[in-house]
Amino acid sequence: MDYGHDLVFGTFLTPAIDDPERVIALAQLTEQVGLDLVTFQDHPYQPRLMDAWTLLSVVAAQTQRVKVATNVANLPLRHPIVLARSVATLDRISGGRVELGLGAGGFLEAVAANGGPRLSAGQSITALEEAIAIIREVWAPTAGGIKLPGEHYAVSGAKRGPQPAHDVQIWLGAYKPRMLAVTGRLADGWLPSSAYAGPDQLAAMNKLIDEAAVDAGRDPASVRRLYNVSGRFSGSGGFLEGPEQLWIEQLTELTLGEGMSTYILASDDPTDIRRFAEVAVGVRESVDAARSGAAAPVTPVEVAPQSSSGFAVVPTPPPAVRRSAVQVLDESDRPTGPALDPERTYTPYQLSSGQHLIDVHDHLRAELEQIHDLVEQVAAGSLGIGQARSHINTMTMRQNNWTLGTYCESYCRLVTTHHSIEDASLFPQLRRADPALAPVVDRLQAEHHIIHDVLEGVDKALVALVDGSGAIDGLRAAVDLLDDTLLSHLSYEERELVEPLARLGVM
Repeated sequence: MDYGHDLVFGTFLTPAIDDPERVIALAQLTEQVGLDLVTFQDHPYQPRLMDAWTLLSVVAAQTQRVKVATNVANLPLRHPIVLARSVATLDRISGGRVELGLGAGGFLEAVAANGGPRLSAGQSITALEEAIAIIREVWAPTAGGIKLPGEHYAVSGAKRGPQPAHDVQIWLGAYKPRMLAVTGRLADGWLPSSAYAGPDQLAAMNKLIDEAAVDAGRDPASVRRLYNVSGRFSGSGGFLEGPEQLWIEQLTELTLGEGMSTYILASDDPTDIRRFAEVAVGVRESVDAARSGAAAPVTPVEVAPQSSSGFAVVPTPPPAVRRSAVQVLDESDRPTGPALDPERTYTPYQLSSGQHLIDVHDHLRAELEQIHDLVEQVAAGSLGIGQARSHINTMTMRQNNWTLGTYCESYCRLVTTHHSIEDASLFPQLRRADPALAPVVDRLQAEHHIIHDVLEGVDKALVALVDGSGAIDGLRAAVDLLDDTLLSHLSYEERELVEPLARLGVM
């Protein structure tokens, strides 16, 4: 699902009381390297941490451009009227640079021990819903007092104001179904952390937010999807465990595949912050290229503009002409799923699930076509590896040392990441939702293994080209085989899954 928000990148810094100057310097570094947002946790019962609002005020005063936000504010120890006025005041002082990350209060015993209300988990969510209504009323540009009855916050005649300098967004930290539903109904953004909601869990959580938004009469796209991420720029494989290039690929996949649009790095290491700024540039370039490529005529897709015009998302057919003489997939015995019901109608929201799969595949197709173009330019002698660097620098994959080889290798990892997300999240959901799809899903997963072998063949051809034991023809043949195999697989997957995705509400 592409929710259409601009990409935002920021930091999630530890507000350690023992070195305030360093924390402020890291916030200033966040701005200096070109990131967009500085955030801090808010645990008022923890004396080893600075008070979040005091710290945000100092950071806002010592920066010029970067936005600041709680990640997330502890509501039970911050009365909603006082919190709303604190936010609005700092937003006015900073020129519209404040957003509100808000939580129900995850450590309820600690809240109670510090004089806050002793609430159950369910009561804390009810209190959060009441607080959001109060905060928005304080910010509303209308006259008259605020009168809102409530179980936890009963307001009877409170004055409104001040108004913030801009429309401050409320982002909720949410993981469980009820909180996700509140996010879909009431919030401007969803702010989970990768440590508690891994990439394979995002699709199911996004679905609950989307459904709640639709039930409330809201556009699901109005809810920004943020993500606190942590990792390391070393290692090999895993989520955000490797060099910048791997981070670029994986965050690009999450942007295109799950609609995440804000990434906030949890690190107090200045080197990590600088490298994350490079990742931000690469992800923006990658996503821009993918989205512009999706509009190209190479992937004709039509979506019905009416809500009751049947199933009108058109899967992309496989190429009519093969590039390779080798065929590793037996396309004759591919199973099929349930037949399309010609009488069934679909809303645009339902159709968007099937369209989303095609959009993700379009990104892979566009990248593959660029690899072909580079291989052919090098083979023709019109473009050497050194000259190719400046061309690749404008493409979706970006890193310090550009070569044809690194671009091809990064594409292999991109495909692998896409397949891993499908294997871990999408396919199990489809099996549970419609057992008749099991043969199709099993076949798609089996083809993932075959494609992995083909990708390894590309890698071997690259190694041979670099060490001189192979030639450009070997790489061309390997890429041609990848083209035939992957495009056939993507077409088969779209043919069998775009309708079930819409019908079952999966993804």
